[in-house]
Amino acid sequence: MKTTFVSTLAIQNAMRLTMQRAQSEIMDAHKEAVTQRHADIGLELGAQSSRHISLTRDVERMNTIISGNALVTNRLSASQNALTQMVEGAQTSLSALLSIVDINDQGRLSVIADTVSTSFSNFTAFANASVNGEYLLAGVNTDIRPMADYFEPGSTAKASFDAAYLSYFGHTQNDPLASSITPAQMDDFLTNHVEPLILGAGWDADWSSADSTVMTSRISANEVVDSSATINADGPKAMAMASVIISELLTTPLTDDTRGVLVERAIGYTSDAISGVNHQKAELGLSEQRIDKANEALNIQINVMSKYVGELESVDPYEASTRLTTLITQMEISYQLTARIQQLSLTNYL
Repeated sequence: MKTTFVSTLAIQNAMRLTMQRAQSEIMDAHKEAVTQRHADIGLELGAQSSRHISLTRDVERMNTIISGNALVTNRLSASQNALTQMVEGAQTSLSALLSIVDINDQGRLSVIADTVSTSFSNFTAFANASVNGEYLLAGVNTDIRPMADYFEPGSTAKASFDAAYLSYFGHTQNDPLASSITPAQMDDFLTNHVEPLILGAGWDADWSSADSTVMTSRISANEVVDSSATINADGPKAMAMASVIISELLTTPLTDDTRGVLVERAIGYTSDAISGVNHQKAELGLSEQRIDKANEALNIQINVMSKYVGELESVDPYEASTRLTTLITQMEISYQLTARIQQLSLTNYL
């Protein structure tokens, strides 16, 4: 009969390997009991792993879009606030112009001219509003101050107006000869000489550093919205037109009829400014609504996908806890057996 000898070393090594494997299983079982997810998703799902990865990436991508939408919403909100302040400035100017009763009251005219000038300065300040170093109303040129200050020293816009006035009338604004300007001349001057400087090509040359193209943002997989505004729209131009002609000409020695033409035109420009800027506000408001709806749709998709991902990843917490308890018990038994084996020695029997 053949006898096979098994050393205590071999037995100890076998037990050690068993214990190491049990320790690894305990760690996995503990992780599953705590997280209620498979410790090794790929091992458990097998062929469905690609589906799990695809769904997880889609959820992450949609969460990224929602985070980006929050930034876009903040920019839209700040832009809306700036435009609101600009409208209020234009309304202040319009109220002042509509309050003119005695067109010869120089004191009153001076107050109104100052009011319009101050309102336009505030209008310009809000047109140059910025958030986090980005100008809100500069179109895609967010790093450049969009609107020049007409009243600052060295203003090219004012220099252009002064030159146009002198060229057309042959004298400066406050010259007594201004009393000879007829209503028809004033109307022609405003239409054919001042409007091109502000409403036309002169806007880009003297007033604006903004781009007419506004920023756009992707708010979902297949939807893009305008996410900024620009001062190159009709509203800001009309406000500049009204403010310049009032601040420059209202208190000059014009006749009643000529000044009446001036005020009437200024009221028209200011009204256009209010409606134009309000239109810009409405467009941004529409973008905000579309973002809200896009976020709502994205959240629904995220919830559905996350639920399915959870079903793929999840484990039975009761089963995981029971398995963990069983493994710990087995580990304790293994320790006890190992301790007894290590105590075995032939010398104990000699």
